[in-house]
Amino acid sequence: MTFNPLDINKTYLVTGAAGFIGYYLSKKLLEKGCRVIGVDNINDYYDVNLKLTRLELLKPYDNFTFIKDDISDKEEVNYIFKEYEPQIVVNLAAQAGVRYSIENPDAYIQSNMIGFYNILEACRHYPVDHLVYASSSSVYGANKKVPFEESDFVDNPVSLYASTKKSNELMAHTYSHLYNIPATGLRFFTVYGPMGRPDMAYFRFTDKYFAGKPIKIFNNGDFENDLYRDFTYIDDIVIGIERLLSNKPKTDSAPHKVFNIGNNSPEKLMLFIKSLEKALSKSLGEQVEFKKEYEPIKPGDVPATYASTEQLQKAVGFKPETAIQDGLQKFADWYVKYYEKKDVKGQ
Repeated sequence: MTFNPLDINKTYLVTGAAGFIGYYLSKKLLEKGCRVIGVDNINDYYDVNLKLTRLELLKPYDNFTFIKDDISDKEEVNYIFKEYEPQIVVNLAAQAGVRYSIENPDAYIQSNMIGFYNILEACRHYPVDHLVYASSSSVYGANKKVPFEESDFVDNPVSLYASTKKSNELMAHTYSHLYNIPATGLRFFTVYGPMGRPDMAYFRFTDKYFAGKPIKIFNNGDFENDLYRDFTYIDDIVIGIERLLSNKPKTDSAPHKVFNIGNNSPEKLMLFIKSLEKALSKSLGEQVEFKKEYEPIKPGDVPATYASTEQLQKAVGFKPETAIQDGLQKFADWYVKYYEKKDVKGQ
């Protein structure tokens, strides 16, 4: 295994730069001295203030340029590529969330399909050294074979969100084949950590606790057949992306490859909840126990996510391994400080 170190002399375009992963990746690149062009439409899918907070932390870097734009606007995307001439493109802008795709499918087609098509077209007309883009573990659907491997059959998605991500992989492969665009897709497995997405379970559970409300657990209260999730700490995600940026895929049919980035250590949902309770207890210095309500599994949810990380380790010598207890403690400490929660009532 050999991999090329990050090239700090190149210009990096990061879409979704005010998002969770986009912020942390941009910060890492900026700290290394890279020039970063950040693009984000700052939509209101979740608390805009959190996105603005992330952005404010990036603005002091002289080598950072922020553009408020939507990748679904083809003219704007082309202008950005022409004006800034990025050599490495990381497309993290997307409408996220499995359940929300049932409520608002239009947002997923607009951002995940049209937006990604615009990025591919721009990479075609303004050639880049490497396109790295976000896919998702959701593409595995209800696959029962675990751990999930990149070679698994993934033609039966169970949510529109998953369908758009699988479509992204197909589109990227086609453009890679036709126009020789080096492209790498990343199947993320439940990314969590400080300043994360408020729509994610660990964040919502914490919000509910401080609001004095019960958390809803969509497992039918069936502890024997509980849901499993492969939770991946944000720092591990960023290390994985960073190592892949300068390592263009080499395959026979097209310079396109897909990697899992997960923790390779799935946790039962109920054990995950207990770990979050313990983390908050330590952050607050008081015993925390969530009020719980059990409901049926939601449409689009899958029973388990479990990443095989052998391909990633083989390619760049890295395997995510932050323990869930450590990652949740960092989240809990951040949450209590950020929202100034001084007591269990949240007043």
